[in-house]
Amino acid sequence: MNILFYSAGEDTELWTAALREALPEAGITVWPSVAAAIDYAVVWKPPAKLVAGLTPVRAVFNLGAGVDTVMELAWPAGIPLVRLVDAGMAEQMAEYVAYAVLRRYREFADYEEAQRERRWHQRARLDKSLFSVGILGIGVLGSAVAETLVSLGFPVTGWSRSRKEIAGVRMFARAELDAFLATCRILVCLLPLTNETRGLLDRRVLSRLPRGAYVVNVARGALLVDADLIALIDAGHISGAMLDVFHDEPLAPAHAFWHHPRISVTPHVSALTQISASVAQVAANIRRLEAGLPVSGVVDRVHGY
Repeated sequence: MNILFYSAGEDTELWTAALREALPEAGITVWPSVAAAIDYAVVWKPPAKLVAGLTPVRAVFNLGAGVDTVMELAWPAGIPLVRLVDAGMAEQMAEYVAYAVLRRYREFADYEEAQRERRWHQRARLDKSLFSVGILGIGVLGSAVAETLVSLGFPVTGWSRSRKEIAGVRMFARAELDAFLATCRILVCLLPLTNETRGLLDRRVLSRLPRGAYVVNVARGALLVDADLIALIDAGHISGAMLDVFHDEPLAPAHAFWHHPRISVTPHVSALTQISASVAQVAANIRRLEAGLPVSGVVDRVHGY
């Protein structure tokens, strides 16, 4: 068995060492070197040249839950594209979003401002029963986030393309987007980036949120129209935002997000890919394919996730 590996990051040696340990029977080739025959490709943000020169393989494994960067490339028809399913990311995402929600709900940003001003002021507690959190995108990560927020006592709503059921969550689907947005004191975006969702969070959609709503984006930067978010914050309709993903990463030093007093920025750390858990999942799926068994995480190329 031969595996072709490529990562756009600086962690190739760590990944290949983990793959060799998990699949000692496999030969691992790092692109641009290519073995005579490749059975599987394991990639992260591969270049178009890799795809153009790829010989027929049994499957391509994407080292991430989001597949927007690989979907942009011209993969040969009929080759399954398999993404990571959780692999340690759901817990991280739930932690990040829970922090963002609690920080906004308990008004810690206001207390930090009061500290800078040496001002002792106890704010009246907000009514949690009225502090609804909406999860836009209920997949594996969105479901984990929703369940965590329910356990913390928040009213939680969710929207997805197809209607789903999660205990304690009021669900919306498809044409009910505006009705869903109207429920959100905090909007948490966890949608995949597709042709349908690119630029979805624009002035029209964000204006459907209640006045004073807060926005958390942990999905993809291209889902959000940056200028529209800033304009709505400056106009007072949106109270602020916590953003972990951006159109261009790293975020340019001159970008307005860095300096806006109502926007918090983190460098795409909400759910980092864990090498050991990810390789274990890839190895298990390869062994299932070798045994003729179905695997989880196969991407629907029509819907783009």
